Amino acid sequence: MKESVSIFSGEAKPLELITDEEMNALMVAIKNRYGLDFTNYEKASLKRGVNRLMMKHHMDSSLDLWGRILKDHDFFMSAIDDLLVNLTELFRNPDVWIKLRDEILERFKGESLKIWHAGCSTGEEVYTMAIVLEEKGLLGRTKIAASDLSTKALKKAKDGEYSLEVIKPYLTPFLKFFPDRKLEDYFEFHDKHAAIKPHYKRSVTFERHNLVHDPVTGEYDIIFCRNVMIYFDEQLKLKVLNLFYKSLKPNGYLIIGYYDIMPDAGKLLFQVEDIRTRVYRKKEEKGSTQKPKFEKR
Repeated sequence: MKESVSIFSGEAKPLELITDEEMNALMVAIKNRYGLDFTNYEKASLKRGVNRLMMKHHMDSSLDLWGRILKDHDFFMSAIDDLLVNLTELFRNPDVWIKLRDEILERFKGESLKIWHAGCSTGEEVYTMAIVLEEKGLLGRTKIAASDLSTKALKKAKDGEYSLEVIKPYLTPFLKFFPDRKLEDYFEFHDKHAAIKPHYKRSVTFERHNLVHDPVTGEYDIIFCRNVMIYFDEQLKLKVLNLFYKSLKPNGYLIIGYYDIMPDAGKLLFQVEDIRTRVYRKKEEKGSTQKPKFEKR
């Protein structure tokens, strides 16, 4: 693989292997071939993903990638993980989970709950929520929908199995939330991996879902979409925020990532509940009675 050297650091870095024009044309071709629309994803992030994919498969020309993606369905489905960034962790940003435990979930005592994790990646956040719900006595009364575009990430999420190398860094945020507990209370540890205990899976339904154009079924009390919209341009952010607005019950909560920026247009739909933890609340409905739908794909 070709490399260039930065005159500032002396470090080797990969060349850009695809031009903006080639990338835009490829995204249009992917949309026409597979019905997956990446055209409004943030351009710099998407381009890094394309270059990452080409380097992984030792491709020096965008024509190599073009031919492989459009002719090989299995290759493309596995390539989604390189185009997107599936980063998550157990108890990521512990202050968010403390806010949920101590304040938000207190408002749902004695009630049933519906929660949607949009862009759930490999599932650590979903199982974090299940653990917190159990702590509050709400797990048995909660239905959790977890969705992602990546079939590979979803499979890992459904399995609920993580290598010990992955699990080890989770201990620090876990202990901030549970200073007197241990991960073994929630995971079954094996020689090379840890598996979430089965009862935390029972309330969760995992489905493949594309936020860009797939519909949604049901209304939710809480929607998580953390550090997903950083990869969207402003137009796509607003489209997704409108989907969340329609998919939330009155006064429902939207929780976004620490690196997500709520656009000004989104502030017409959601009011700040707690800016530090990026918790927002749905503003009052304005005349719409249409029920959103979340359909299995």
